[in-house]
Amino acid sequence: MRRKYRVCNVTRRPAQTQTFPLQLESGQTVECTVAKYFFDKYHIQLKYPHLPCLQVGQENKHTYLPPEVCNIVPGQRCIKKLTDTQTSTMIRATARSAPEREREISTLVRKADFNGDPYAHEFGIAINPAMTEVKGRVLSAPKLLYGGRTKATAVPNQGVWDMRGKQFHTGVEIKIWAIACFAQQQHVKENDLRNFTQQLLRISNDAGMPVVGQPCFCKYATGVDQVEPMFKYLKQTFHGIQLIVIVLPGKTPVYAEVKRVGDTILGIATQCVQAKNVVKTTPQTLSNLCLKINVKLGGVNSILLPSIRPRIFNEPIIFMGADITHPPAGDSKKPSISAVVGSMDAHPSRYAATVRIQQHRQEIITDLANMVKELLIQFYRSTRFKPTRILLYRDGVSEGQFFNVLQHELRAMREACMMLERGYQPGITFIAVQKRHHTRLFAVEKKDQVGKAFNIPPGTTVDVGITHPTEFDFFLCSHAGIQGTSRPSHYHVLWDDNSLTADELQQLTYQLCHTYVRCTRSVSIPAPAYYAHLVAFRARYHLVDRDHDSGEGSQPSGTSEETTMSSMARAVQVHPDANSVMYFA
Repeated sequence: MRRKYRVCNVTRRPAQTQTFPLQLESGQTVECTVAKYFFDKYHIQLKYPHLPCLQVGQENKHTYLPPEVCNIVPGQRCIKKLTDTQTSTMIRATARSAPEREREISTLVRKADFNGDPYAHEFGIAINPAMTEVKGRVLSAPKLLYGGRTKATAVPNQGVWDMRGKQFHTGVEIKIWAIACFAQQQHVKENDLRNFTQQLLRISNDAGMPVVGQPCFCKYATGVDQVEPMFKYLKQTFHGIQLIVIVLPGKTPVYAEVKRVGDTILGIATQCVQAKNVVKTTPQTLSNLCLKINVKLGGVNSILLPSIRPRIFNEPIIFMGADITHPPAGDSKKPSISAVVGSMDAHPSRYAATVRIQQHRQEIITDLANMVKELLIQFYRSTRFKPTRILLYRDGVSEGQFFNVLQHELRAMREACMMLERGYQPGITFIAVQKRHHTRLFAVEKKDQVGKAFNIPPGTTVDVGITHPTEFDFFLCSHAGIQGTSRPSHYHVLWDDNSLTADELQQLTYQLCHTYVRCTRSVSIPAPAYYAHLVAFRARYHLVDRDHDSGEGSQPSGTSEETTMSSMARAVQVHPDANSVMYFA
């Protein structure tokens, strides 16, 4: 059998010039090219000596193979990050409506015949081929309060509502703004930009976010290198500029540079829009842009109707979300990024964020004490109250990590409070949020199925039968599934000083799923947890090396690991002007 190798790198030099240290029989070591070695040792004259070599085995051992003498082992699984196209193709191919998914699962269990398996029998395991029936209930959706003259309320229907006839709770007036078009003029013409501007003015005024007049600047640009000088020119020339709208031609390194410069260097709000949505505008696309722009400038889109909020709102409370994003599979060098967000008002609608880089694949948020301290200070400055309760939704934790994470992170939160004031001990509720699990819920009665995929209705919660016998956990499907079978989120209450009942916490969690600013839909996890994910993901763009990367995050070059980590830590620090608003929306 031929020997198998794992490729660890591809050489920069071709086989005819790539050298390695070769030990001769005399004990002497000489530098030898790969092409010469294969000719001398195996009498193989390489056909393609101008091609690079494959480095195999360990990187510190110089083992090189010309590609022409290798065969790829068939049936290998690619463990690297899929492209956007591959991901969307995979999702479409695997999406099944709830009844189809239910039938497929039942068929697989029947074919597996676990009860006829001798190993299962030896262990005394019997498996019911029928699905477990559990009792669930559908929580009532909260009402959302808008602003303007009418102070209209929205009542979600199957997890969705619209803004027609309503205005933002607190709209921002935009006086000075600019447009920078990085798409080619032949693809996005001046007339397209004018039409887009007029439509945006109309939709934003209707939404209660008046844009006063035309943009102060509307120019075409070509590449990444123009972003920083252009933005600096705009900030210096147009004092008090509030917003830059950037038109992009598709997936491009320009996006990462726009966010790096806008968020971390200059503190200017930026809104990117795809060229295809400028050429062919729709009211829905423009409305979605307005939702994001308003909060990036400090506005409030909508709030939970005060009369329906749970009793936990009776005292000052800060809602926090925390998440860690790790580099994609196959990457062993880039750091992990931790993010924590905290609510900054009583609604809660406005959030502030703090972000850190930490060691590769570190599962615990290492600097949580200082991060929580920052957010508590910002909460006090914003509201003039010290929160008496902290409720944290922690994303990205598997069950095997619960004890470790709780032990370290709960202590860090207590430390943050003590750093601010001796004896300051607000009640902490620590909830782990899980989306990566294989539990699916199906409606028994057809009349209870909703949507094109016949899913369970938004607000369905289950806390019996399939939950832990002694611990505090529940499943909540808070969103209307658009494609395939809805996946409920699994919530584990790891710590609760606030003595919340299951009903209170389930209702509160469901209400927070309606406060996500980017859309007029209830989302699958509470807004603070979602925002923490967005912040960590945005920081990945702040780390991009613009010369070599297109947006997945790249490690800047440095003289040592310590220097590199410190430079990356500086790179993710957001400008104070950007951090005072929801720059990540």
